[in-house]
Amino acid sequence: MKTQPKVFLHLSRAHSALFRAADRRSKTDIGLSTSQQAVLFTLARQDGMSQREIGALLSLGKSGLSGMVDRLVAKGLIRKEATEEDARVTRVFLEPSGLELVRRSQSVVKGFNDALLAPFDEAEQDVIARFLHHITENAEQIINPEGAKNTSGKGPVE
Repeated sequence: MKTQPKVFLHLSRAHSALFRAADRRSKTDIGLSTSQQAVLFTLARQDGMSQREIGALLSLGKSGLSGMVDRLVAKGLIRKEATEEDARVTRVFLEPSGLELVRRSQSVVKGFNDALLAPFDEAEQDVIARFLHHITENAEQIINPEGAKNTSGKGPVE
């Protein structure tokens, strides 16, 4: 009987190795981390998102995202605006220099994707995509199958 791969271990190691390498390259080429770049790419798809929406989409905590947004504002790549309806809600917008950086970065990120998938045929690529989508959509249920509890300890997450 074939031994089942240690998927969780391999995913953890792959994630760490991949993002260490990508961060090094991104910082060298454009002066941003991959997380900062992800914020710019997210805004390029939907400008004017709230910080909360960006954090939820990218699985980033409030404090980490807040500092990252402030650093991107300081670099002149994005701007923040409080909403008129609720001053507690801050919307984030790409500045022209941020959009230009996204445009320059897209081919590099496409190259990363192409290199990752190059060893696999089309059918294998479909399985990889399905597997990663499955993880993204079902992580909480996979890890906490008996009723996911939030970190506050107040019961199941809905």
